[in-house]
Amino acid sequence: MTVSIFDEGAFAPCPAPFNLAEHVLRAGSATPDKVALSVVKPTGAQRWSYGRLIAAIRGTATGLLQAGLVPGDVMLMRLGNTVDFPIAYLGAITAGIVPVPSSSQLTEPEVASMITQLAPRAILRAEGVACPQTDVPVYGPTTYQGWHDLPPADFEMGDPERMAYIVYTSGTSGTPRAVAHAHRAIWARQMMVDGWYGLRREDRLLHAGAFNWTYTLGTGLMDPWTCGATALIPAAGTEPAQIPLLMKRNDATIFAAAPGVYRQILKFPIPPMTKLRHGLSAGEKLSETIREGWRNATGTEVFEAYGMSECSTFISNAPGSPPVAGTLGRPQVGRRVAILGPDNHPVPLNTPGVIAIDRRDPGLMLEYLGAPEATAEKFNGDWYLTGDMASMDASGQITYAGRDDDMMNAGGYRVSPLEVEGALASLSGVTDLAVTDVQIKDDVRIIVAFFTAETALDDDVLKTEAAARLANYKQPRAWVRVDALPRNPNGKLIRKALRDHAI
Repeated sequence: MTVSIFDEGAFAPCPAPFNLAEHVLRAGSATPDKVALSVVKPTGAQRWSYGRLIAAIRGTATGLLQAGLVPGDVMLMRLGNTVDFPIAYLGAITAGIVPVPSSSQLTEPEVASMITQLAPRAILRAEGVACPQTDVPVYGPTTYQGWHDLPPADFEMGDPERMAYIVYTSGTSGTPRAVAHAHRAIWARQMMVDGWYGLRREDRLLHAGAFNWTYTLGTGLMDPWTCGATALIPAAGTEPAQIPLLMKRNDATIFAAAPGVYRQILKFPIPPMTKLRHGLSAGEKLSETIREGWRNATGTEVFEAYGMSECSTFISNAPGSPPVAGTLGRPQVGRRVAILGPDNHPVPLNTPGVIAIDRRDPGLMLEYLGAPEATAEKFNGDWYLTGDMASMDASGQITYAGRDDDMMNAGGYRVSPLEVEGALASLSGVTDLAVTDVQIKDDVRIIVAFFTAETALDDDVLKTEAAARLANYKQPRAWVRVDALPRNPNGKLIRKALRDHAI
């Protein structure tokens, strides 16, 4: 290999007819009494057997069909951090309905924009979760929990290329993109079982994220269930200091979290965990400081993965492919990945370029819904362009070099600065504003707003206004008043220079 392209081994095509939910639940249906899910807390656990879980999912499918939805309809999920989230998600897919999981932190204006774009046929809404007034039918807990006990619906089988679900991601345009995925997306995740997880049927995987985060939904729930393993999810409100004890008490064999959670956990004593084999990390770059701290505290390795909402993870290290300091890992066997130059051809080894994945990868999105131009920008010939820069060595190890745009990463969430700036442009008293992420200490980055104003402004007032317009993870954590924003002679913001003003 003289150029930066990884192409080792083919992956079997997705069978047809196919249904994502049927694939996820097939292994568990053979062991109905086994614990599929345990919602763990210091005082005990709420357990769901595979039999009970599958009945609730297929009953939910029946409820949705009885409510008048048909295969292909879109259903928006405004649910909290509870087991209702994965049940509703898989229940919709069972019936061929397209669920749209969304963060419970989103504000009413943000959700209103989604409703306008998606034109959903129904909304499932938990108490206390923001949702604007709408003519779309909205079903609350009494209704959707009651569906759990209905007779089971059949799995709606069909073309694996048909749309299965939609997730939102921040785009470089400043407008959140609706990423449409096919049923085949779950088929591709099998490459992660050996290429990242080292997941076995007897494993008990504890994911530290909330039910309604896509990282948890995939790594913490769908993939363990596909293997017939047990998923462990901390109850809402669990503090990082409590997680090691929950891992020990519940015999966790694999732990998954974003790097920031590892950093928080390492601030506290960690008890011996003889059952733990290793940890998994994704969402942002894992620092060697965190990796080494976890090794010292637990005697186990952390295996990192790189991916995105458009294709989940496809570069990683794993039990059979240990991490190399400073790298993201290698493409998973079955993936075709390249580092491309400006001419969209693979660059020589050890040369920086854009990470690209074969557009025929079964895990790759169908499109950005309603945004054909944005979709076309990402697909180029045989490749999907990620927008992330890296280099590849002769063994396939990939070293990350940052983004080719200004996307921010705070707490594991990728956020477009243009989206945040658009939401905050009309803040009271602010005459000009821009945001970027700033490293405040090792392994910690926060979103900072830089603004101009004729008079001093109260930070608490600014924070309150921002909270009404943006989800919590998109809100600036610091506000810096400056004399002027850095711009070039053409008036274009020099975003990287903002950090010179950081305090």
